[in-house]
Amino acid sequence: MATLLMLGFSSGLPLYLTGKDPMQAWLSNEGVDLKVIGFFSIVALPYSLKFLWSPFIDRYVPPFLGRRRGWLLITQILLILTIALMGFQDPGALKTVPTATTAAVACAGSSFFQGLCEIRHTVGLMAGSSIFWFAMIVAFFSATQDIVADAYRTDSLTESERGAGASVFLFGYRIAIQIAGALTLAFAQVMPWKWVYFVMALLMSVGVVASLIAPEPEQDSVPPTSLVNSIVLPFQEFFQRSGWQRAILILVFIVIYKLGDSLLRNVATPFLLDKGLGFSTAEIAFPKLIAFWATTMGTLCGGVIMTRIGVNKSLWIFAILQAVGNLAYVLLAIVGKSYPIMFAALNIENFCAGLEAAAFVALLMSLCNAGLSATQYALFSSLQAFSRDILTAPAGVWAGQMGWVPFFTMTAIAALPGILLLPFFAPWNEGNVE
Repeated sequence: MATLLMLGFSSGLPLYLTGKDPMQAWLSNEGVDLKVIGFFSIVALPYSLKFLWSPFIDRYVPPFLGRRRGWLLITQILLILTIALMGFQDPGALKTVPTATTAAVACAGSSFFQGLCEIRHTVGLMAGSSIFWFAMIVAFFSATQDIVADAYRTDSLTESERGAGASVFLFGYRIAIQIAGALTLAFAQVMPWKWVYFVMALLMSVGVVASLIAPEPEQDSVPPTSLVNSIVLPFQEFFQRSGWQRAILILVFIVIYKLGDSLLRNVATPFLLDKGLGFSTAEIAFPKLIAFWATTMGTLCGGVIMTRIGVNKSLWIFAILQAVGNLAYVLLAIVGKSYPIMFAALNIENFCAGLEAAAFVALLMSLCNAGLSATQYALFSSLQAFSRDILTAPAGVWAGQMGWVPFFTMTAIAALPGILLLPFFAPWNEGNVE
């Protein structure tokens, strides 16, 4: 359990250092345009595609420490190096972004085509910056570490230990997110951002220690005898078990269930800072610290509620509550700069997000076959990451065009498509996802 706590920390830390709060705050403080900040979530593309190389992790065994620990140590050392180097890159290349007027001149026509031109120029600007590519590399190694950590957790825990093991792992994960998401903002007040990232790189040594002291799973399965088997069997089993139509609906649901919350979070920090309300990083550091505990309490409450009413009803209720949590940001955008309302909005939205996350993880676990869970879980979590990081990339553009109140209202409405799919595989009157 101590190993899982440390591995959870090591897994959560890199995620926020690439396209989330600290990177958003760094780019915002450097005067980078909101459109670029929003599109920077593209760096998390490896989290959406990790199922493509997850079979390689199952097929090949490093020559040291064993099948799981060897890959953990390799990815963690690479993360230490690349996170430290990423902090020494200059975001200055991202400051100049074509305005809507420039895009209109370059692409005459309707506002739709002008918007496409602006998006094209923004993405091109990012592709020419070294900080973008270092962030992409960090995300690749981090996604690979997640594949191995999920496999290690699955192989190490017996059925009776999985509940406690998953909770401990997620607790370490959320501690890392809190450090990367809030403590970095406080550090940025007293040191340059490059040293903030250097400190975060050093914290990755927690994972290295865990990999060195962790016991290799005693009942580790034999690696697949061929790469073809390691790729084909997990996908084949899921579609045969679920049926093609139902399986496709499940995959679509995984993509859209948390889309509204992800859209909000992609621009929430710039909204609170100079792109919206004008709070300082110091002013939002403490509320974000408290919001971490709100998310944790939401996750714990979600687990308790699911034991009483089942996974199916929880998926329905928590989706509705998450939409309500997003509406708290609508109120904040209407009222303007108000510390009490900002504090309340952060905690309401994070508590609801914790509820929704608990039900979502329970859903993903129920969809996996025990013998093929590593690659199948990588597929499911990749789809969710695609929604969280790629589909939300235009959030900055949409917020700028729509205004903050309509944008946050739209994120609440985004919960509706996921709710409409629930009757097909999680009916209200059935207690568990089949």
